[in-house]
Amino acid sequence: MDASWDILKILSDPTRVRLLALVSREELSVAELQEILGMGQSRISSQLALLRAASLVADRREGKNAFYSVRPALPAPTAALVRAALDSVAGLPVMAEDRASLDRTLQKRRRTQEQYFNLIAGRLGKHYCPGRSWEAIGHLALRLTPAIDIADLGAGEGLLSQLLAHRARQVWCIDNSPRMVEVGAELARKNGLANLAYKLGDIEAVPLPEKSVDLAILSQALHHARHPQVAVDEAFRILRPGGQIVVLDLNEHAFEKARELYADVWLGFKESALHGFLKSSGFVKVEVTAVARETTEPHFETLLASGVKPAR
Repeated sequence: MDASWDILKILSDPTRVRLLALVSREELSVAELQEILGMGQSRISSQLALLRAASLVADRREGKNAFYSVRPALPAPTAALVRAALDSVAGLPVMAEDRASLDRTLQKRRRTQEQYFNLIAGRLGKHYCPGRSWEAIGHLALRLTPAIDIADLGAGEGLLSQLLAHRARQVWCIDNSPRMVEVGAELARKNGLANLAYKLGDIEAVPLPEKSVDLAILSQALHHARHPQVAVDEAFRILRPGGQIVVLDLNEHAFEKARELYADVWLGFKESALHGFLKSSGFVKVEVTAVARETTEPHFETLLASGVKPAR
């Protein structure tokens, strides 16, 4: 039998036509269709099953819910029959009622979202949100890295640089630990990052020429320096005019055990101290901001400092 006869048979039922009219406007769940049509779940599900078997609707599973919509790219003859059926009943009062109920359901969806975000407004950064993490945000930000030359000073194994190298032109990792340099270089080889190079050296005497990089990073490295001002001066030296320094380091704290546990020389720095280091080196547009605070003792707080080498 010609498939068109089967489609005509499917379209002969008012409930199925009402369902098609609704899911042609919006993807809807069974529960939402129940609310709109005022019908029981079993009746709606059985009619949707027939529409799905006739390849007129598609379903999408999301957890325990199933969402229905008109199947995309229907064959031309089938699409013409469906369109004709929907057009023929569009002016009926029951169809107008269905459209009004659909609008109310969609408004309810929006209100639910608005109520949630209104509730957490001002606390979004502290409020749990699935999928929102500093790790994920970091990966997003790293995708925006332009094709520049970068120096990661006190890089350790260079985990940050491993990510930066996927976008940057050249990344130099500087560290005074031979083992860190060895491990990092092996990771670079393993990951095929030919533009990621490791050099053994001190952040207070960086083994790079002056005006050779566009971005200098000191990520949790400055509190290991004997002379932090000298390290910042070195970052200024190797930066090209217009280049930027970014410092991530701990706010001043009183956790003395950090000296033996983490080989820290300094127990973090005050915001004013970081600001002073950058200004004394000659950086302009200096900013220092607290960006994170640990929830467990001793509640380490992280500061982000940045500055620009004048273009001269």
